[in-house]
Amino acid sequence: MKKDFGRVLTAMITPFKENGEVAYDKAAELALYLVKTGSDGIVVAGTTGESPVLTKEEKEKLFIVVKEAVAGQAAVIAGTGSNNTADSLKMTKIAEQTGVDGIMLVTPYYNKPSQDGLYQHFRTIAEETDLPIILYNVPGRTSINLLPTTVARLSAVANIVAVKEASGSLDQVTEIRRSTPAEFLIYSGDDSLTLPMLALGGHGIISVASHVAGLLIREMVDAYFAGQVGKARDLHLKLYPLFKVLFITANPVPVKAAVEMIGIKTGSPRLPLVDATPQEAEAVRQVLAELKLLK
Repeated sequence: MKKDFGRVLTAMITPFKENGEVAYDKAAELALYLVKTGSDGIVVAGTTGESPVLTKEEKEKLFIVVKEAVAGQAAVIAGTGSNNTADSLKMTKIAEQTGVDGIMLVTPYYNKPSQDGLYQHFRTIAEETDLPIILYNVPGRTSINLLPTTVARLSAVANIVAVKEASGSLDQVTEIRRSTPAEFLIYSGDDSLTLPMLALGGHGIISVASHVAGLLIREMVDAYFAGQVGKARDLHLKLYPLFKVLFITANPVPVKAAVEMIGIKTGSPRLPLVDATPQEAEAVRQVLAELKLLK
């Protein structure tokens, strides 16, 4: 199975009302905005979308609302992974019924499975769905690293078609590219490593910064694949301060602050996350101002 979700995907934040409920109308508006500003696909209820604090019912409704909002203009990828294989499978079945285009499965967090445990976890879910699957490796948040050898084993499963790689290691990206079929897609999970990962055979980015700089990220990626490497480098250097400031504290706290600053109301994070401090917010504001992204 080959499934190309596009080059630029956004790991979408989840908007909340003042009372803490999910703001589904704002989620639809945000999804449309992201499509208009360069996103080929939207990842819904991933970790940037605060998946650990969303209920199954909220996730299901988000999948439906976003799918209806973009109406074929972009791929919708459902974040259905957790550290419980049975629950991840149930969430995958729910997502499948909503008509999403694919799912993303984060490596199980906290319980720290072995590499064979990771393989069995992902393969068990893959065998029970027809949806294409993106693996998500983010050891800084999960305390477990999905090794290239395991990614290579999983790439032989027909509907495991891609990995979002956020280990921060370009050596690891190189090993994945060397050991997987050419049609297996590698997405950068770190905005600041997108350009070097493209040079190593990466396909694109599942981005956080595209919430506020989607058109510039789109331009950078398109320039690289058009052979305009110097232009892509210049855009990377221009965007680098944004890529870094959006991770000065736990994601998605800074990007939620940034989105509010450009005029899109998405509300505060849910506990245990809290709003950016005044100092953090000011650091974000300064970078947005330098990039002329403030409204």
